[in-house]
Amino acid sequence: MSAPLRSCDGVARRDLLKVGVAGVLGAPFGLSDFFARQASAESTASAKKDDISLIVLFLKGGLSTIDTLDLKPDAPPEFRGEFNPIHTNVPGMDVCEHLPRIATVADKFSLIRNFTHHDSGHGPADHYMLTGYHPGPLFNPNLKPNNTRPAYGSVIARKLGPRGSVPAYVCVPKAHASSGPAYLGSSCAPFVVEADPNAPDFTVPDLTPPLEIDPNRLGDRKGLMAQVDRFRKGTEIQANRHAKALSTFQTKAFDLMTSKETRAAFDISQESEGLRNEYGRHSLGQSLLMARRLVEAGVRCVTIDHTNWDTHYDNFSVLKKDLLPHLDSGLTACLRDLTDRGLLGRTLVAVFGEFGRTPRVNKDAGRDHWGPLNTILLAGGGVVGGRVVGASNDKGERPATDPVGPEDLAATMFHCLGIDPAHEFYTPEGRPVPISNHGKVIQGVL
Repeated sequence: MSAPLRSCDGVARRDLLKVGVAGVLGAPFGLSDFFARQASAESTASAKKDDISLIVLFLKGGLSTIDTLDLKPDAPPEFRGEFNPIHTNVPGMDVCEHLPRIATVADKFSLIRNFTHHDSGHGPADHYMLTGYHPGPLFNPNLKPNNTRPAYGSVIARKLGPRGSVPAYVCVPKAHASSGPAYLGSSCAPFVVEADPNAPDFTVPDLTPPLEIDPNRLGDRKGLMAQVDRFRKGTEIQANRHAKALSTFQTKAFDLMTSKETRAAFDISQESEGLRNEYGRHSLGQSLLMARRLVEAGVRCVTIDHTNWDTHYDNFSVLKKDLLPHLDSGLTACLRDLTDRGLLGRTLVAVFGEFGRTPRVNKDAGRDHWGPLNTILLAGGGVVGGRVVGASNDKGERPATDPVGPEDLAATMFHCLGIDPAHEFYTPEGRPVPISNHGKVIQGVL
């Protein structure tokens, strides 16, 4: 896997909310802890669990939607840029000429073109879009994790709990610093793949037995447990007074490692070469294919963290030659694949970055951060395809119609998943906090 690209703030953000088999061998937070805390979340899950899953494709850095999903061909040259719109398979809905495949599946998604918020800074805007809550003045983007509010996947994990043995919430290929559970606690932390599905030697580290353990012994549960316990040196047992409960959660952790069904969900090599090529042999495409496999196996929320869309320089060249071809192949294949498998109706797909880009092209042929206007793409999971909601003004500067924001997006996604956006959680201090920050469901996409 290549070195992570850095956005303009110079920070390659990595969440520390990783859970893994290393923890079972002595680290403070491992798979056994994960299942112990997940059991607590499951006990509070709703008795009636909705069947909808969520895939969030987060284009970190900020997708230039004025060049892709909301072009302004009649604006002055310094605003409209270099790209031209093309017709999609939905009359009246145009997209960028460098998204020809996406144009063929426009009937499967809706666009929200009157989306806005007030923060044009990496970090705070990331958090705002990944949680539905602006973090406030004390937010420090250099802290990892830096959640002041729980991410969407953590809320879903708490409210709905896991399906079977697979985790409720998974991050691919890594966890964004704002993808954590905040005050909901580690029971709602994501399971992090921590590897690029496009890598030739891709494996999920936390589902791979440590080198000291002979894979042929995985069926020998007692022998495996005995060997692991020698590494543990009694640390975890001393810290946990409920030894019987600990044994139960250790067993469940190893069930995850040894379960053919669970391991198969993460085994992207089982997909045909033709389908993998259709998604695209790049990180974005293979991450979307992995997400499809995971929701098919029962994972409730998959968040894909993809960089680097921070196009301050050579915006048009970078989009045309690199970023847009990957988005075009990966997202198109995902929507078609979900449809072909009968999964799109019960899988909500949300595509967005932390903000849009400035409507005026800068001196470096780039576009800078722009919170005042963005376009959100939603598909499946109760969303009507082929629809444009709202509009921006003639230069792509701000909404021309009633604006909606992150609070409304959060309320809409939770509503689609059967979660009441007005439901309140309680912080450790006993303060009630609504799941959605008084957002309104965007009825136009439903």
